[in-house]
Amino acid sequence: MRVDAFAQIQSMYNLGNKNKQVKTEATKSFSDQLQISSIGKDLRTARQAVAASKDVREELVGDIKSKIDAGTYSVDSDSLAEKLFAQMGSAV
Repeated sequence: MRVDAFAQIQSMYNLGNKNKQVKTEATKSFSDQLQISSIGKDLRTARQAVAASKDVREELVGDIKSKIDAGTYSVDSDSLAEKLFAQMGSAV
Protein backbone atom coordinates (compact mmCIF):
# COMPACT_ATOMS: atom_id res chain seq x y z
CA MET A 1 0.00 0.00 0.00
CA ARG A 2 1.30 3.39 -0.95
CA VAL A 3 0.78 5.99 1.73
CA ASP A 4 1.77 8.88 -0.48
CA ALA A 5 -1.03 8.04 -2.95
CA PHE A 6 -3.58 8.35 -0.14
CA ALA A 7 -2.18 11.75 0.76
CA GLN A 8 -2.56 12.90 -2.83
CA ILE A 9 -6.18 11.72 -2.98
CA GLN A 10 -6.91 13.30 0.37
CA SER A 11 -5.55 16.64 -0.75
CA MET A 12 -7.51 16.39 -3.98
CA TYR A 13 -10.84 15.94 -2.24
CA ASN A 14 -9.98 18.00 0.84
CA LEU A 15 -10.96 15.12 3.07
CA GLY A 16 -8.76 16.37 5.85
CA ASN A 17 -10.26 19.87 5.82
CA LYS A 18 -12.69 20.00 8.71
CA ASN A 19 -13.39 23.70 8.33
CA LYS A 20 -15.73 23.31 5.40
CA GLN A 21 -18.13 26.10 4.78
CA VAL A 22 -21.70 24.98 4.71
CA LYS A 23 -24.10 27.07 2.72
CA THR A 24 -27.18 27.89 4.67
CA GLU A 25 -30.29 29.14 3.06
CA ALA A 26 -32.41 31.69 4.78
CA THR A 27 -35.65 30.14 5.87
CA LYS A 28 -38.68 31.76 4.39
CA SER A 29 -42.04 31.59 5.97
CA PHE A 30 -44.96 30.84 3.69
CA SER A 31 -48.62 30.83 4.43
CA ASP A 32 -51.35 29.12 2.48
CA GLN A 33 -54.04 31.24 0.95
CA LEU A 34 -57.36 30.35 -0.61
CA GLN A 35 -58.93 32.53 -3.26
CA ILE A 36 -62.35 31.63 -4.62
CA SER A 37 -63.27 32.97 -8.05
CA SER A 38 -66.55 34.72 -8.72
CA ILE A 39 -67.77 31.64 -10.61
CA GLY A 40 -66.94 29.50 -7.59
CA LYS A 41 -68.87 31.88 -5.35
CA ASP A 42 -71.86 31.73 -7.70
CA LEU A 43 -71.73 27.93 -7.70
CA ARG A 44 -71.58 27.89 -3.91
CA THR A 45 -74.62 30.18 -3.73
CA ALA A 46 -76.53 27.98 -6.18
CA ARG A 47 -75.60 24.83 -4.27
CA GLN A 48 -76.81 26.39 -1.00
CA ALA A 49 -80.09 27.42 -2.64
CA VAL A 50 -80.67 23.89 -3.95
CA ALA A 51 -79.83 22.39 -0.56
CA ALA A 52 -82.29 24.73 1.16
CA SER A 53 -85.15 23.90 -1.23
CA LYS A 54 -87.50 20.99 -0.72
CA ASP A 55 -86.65 17.76 -2.54
CA VAL A 56 -90.26 16.90 -3.26
CA ARG A 57 -92.99 19.21 -4.48
CA GLU A 58 -95.74 17.93 -2.22
CA GLU A 59 -98.65 19.60 -4.06
CA LEU A 60 -97.68 18.00 -7.40
CA VAL A 61 -96.91 14.58 -5.95
CA GLY A 62 -100.09 14.57 -3.86
CA ASP A 63 -102.23 15.33 -6.92
CA ILE A 64 -100.64 12.52 -8.96
CA LYS A 65 -100.90 10.05 -6.05
CA SER A 66 -104.60 10.74 -5.65
CA LYS A 67 -105.18 10.22 -9.41
CA ILE A 68 -103.23 6.94 -9.34
CA ASP A 69 -105.20 5.72 -6.29
CA ALA A 70 -108.48 6.63 -8.00
CA GLY A 71 -107.36 4.95 -11.26
CA THR A 72 -107.80 8.13 -13.29
CA TYR A 73 -104.12 8.86 -13.97
CA SER A 74 -103.17 8.38 -17.61
CA VAL A 75 -100.11 9.20 -19.64
CA ASP A 76 -100.34 10.50 -23.19
CA SER A 77 -97.98 8.15 -25.05
CA ASP A 78 -97.49 10.53 -27.99
CA SER A 79 -96.47 13.36 -25.70
CA LEU A 80 -94.16 11.06 -23.75
CA ALA A 81 -92.49 9.79 -26.95
CA GLU A 82 -91.96 13.34 -28.24
CA LYS A 83 -90.34 14.40 -24.96
CA LEU A 84 -88.08 11.32 -24.95
CA PHE A 85 -86.95 11.97 -28.53
CA ALA A 86 -86.33 15.62 -27.72
CA GLN A 87 -84.12 14.67 -24.77
CA MET A 88 -82.25 12.05 -26.78
CA GLY A 89 -81.68 14.54 -29.60
CA SER A 90 -80.21 17.13 -27.26
CA ALA A 91 -77.98 14.52 -25.58
CA VAL A 92 -76.42 13.41 -28.88
